[in-house]
Amino acid sequence: MLRLYETQSREVVDIVGNDGLLRMYCCGPTVYRDAHVGNLRTFLLSDLISRVAQASGLRVQLVQNITDVGHMATDFEDKILAQSKVEAIDPFEIAKKYEARFHKDLQRLNILPADLYPRASESIELMISAIEKLIANGFAYVGVDGNVYFDAQSFPTYGAISGNRLDSLKPGHRFDASEDGAKRFHADWALWKIAGDRSQMVWETPWGVGYPGWHIECSAMSLAYVGQSVDLHVGGIDLRFPHHENERAQSNALTGHETVTHWIHGEHLLFEGRKMSKSAGNVVLLQDVIDRKLDPLATRFTFLENRYRSQMDLSWASLTAAHITLKRWRRLVADGGTGIAVEKDREVEEAFFNDLDTPRALQRLRTIEKDAQITAQRKRALFLYADQVLGLDLDRAPEKVVLTGEQVTLLESRAEARAKKDFAESDRLRAQLEASGLVINDGPDGQSWS
Repeated sequence: MLRLYETQSREVVDIVGNDGLLRMYCCGPTVYRDAHVGNLRTFLLSDLISRVAQASGLRVQLVQNITDVGHMATDFEDKILAQSKVEAIDPFEIAKKYEARFHKDLQRLNILPADLYPRASESIELMISAIEKLIANGFAYVGVDGNVYFDAQSFPTYGAISGNRLDSLKPGHRFDASEDGAKRFHADWALWKIAGDRSQMVWETPWGVGYPGWHIECSAMSLAYVGQSVDLHVGGIDLRFPHHENERAQSNALTGHETVTHWIHGEHLLFEGRKMSKSAGNVVLLQDVIDRKLDPLATRFTFLENRYRSQMDLSWASLTAAHITLKRWRRLVADGGTGIAVEKDREVEEAFFNDLDTPRALQRLRTIEKDAQITAQRKRALFLYADQVLGLDLDRAPEKVVLTGEQVTLLESRAEARAKKDFAESDRLRAQLEASGLVINDGPDGQSWS
């Protein structure tokens, strides 16, 4: 049985679907820019859960929203509208452009597609209906400024996911400072905002022309497309508060019960010791990895070397090492023949089901790789079993490399140096060969390269 760390209970718990079906909702991207590799780590989490759940015999229904309106950059400006001004392109075209790039990156990382990708801009009627119900049931109200707000104090268990208490929250804790005075309580949040001077990405509603708040989008879409009960809600740890706290309050107020059974979060990604941010100048896109001639699945590999709920530090060195290992493992699988049989490894299986312990699974594969008692054919079968979850395309045919004349000469010279036991010269030539892009291995039968 799959077990995962649940944020709300702060325990590793059994994950059980209903009638053999696991219903999942994952908070998707705000499509105003390319997703960086830190964002993509979260989407790998839902992919891993889906793969292991299916391996356990469950069917999986995964819905992942596309936020193409409502995510504010400041008190007054939507992130997509802001980017629209920068690029001088219609905001809906901005959203389509970056949504397409997002899906391309998912394919490059071998992340299985969700069953549905509902867009916020196409789900406005769902949001309006949800807001009307919240108002009717006393959970929301129209403020003196015309905006519609959720009444945070009407939801007694607010803060159960993050541990934040309403009476401890400071006024203006997000992009809502301009609303102070219009709300009944400083921690209330906007469900719908009146357009004012805004003329793009606005819709007619019972409260006037306006646009949705960010949080109501996920409640409306998850309830409509997953159902009144969501088994797993997945997202990055940065969404735990306030987004998921607000979403939980809205959804529970709409359904009258605990809508989400388990909240699962992936941790932050650092790059070379620092938080990835535009201001720090260290934002890395998947295209940047590809531009360095590294396999994009090397990024997936480095993510798998860390537990999803542990903060990890990515680097170009770790990506390069993963790229080299991928090439070596694909050669191992190719050397095992062409059969399609897989063989289950108990330790790998236990690692997957025990809170997605992918580092342990990878370590087990390294042990299998080095075990001279295991035949090439069996190694192939064991690696292909693990790859059903790892998703590293280990059965991809290795690249055929043609050596340059200089590399051939260096290899021959190094073989002569080793035969003469001139190890200083051998090391010097190894450095030149590796600088040219080869990986050199020395064994009982002499040197080999990849």
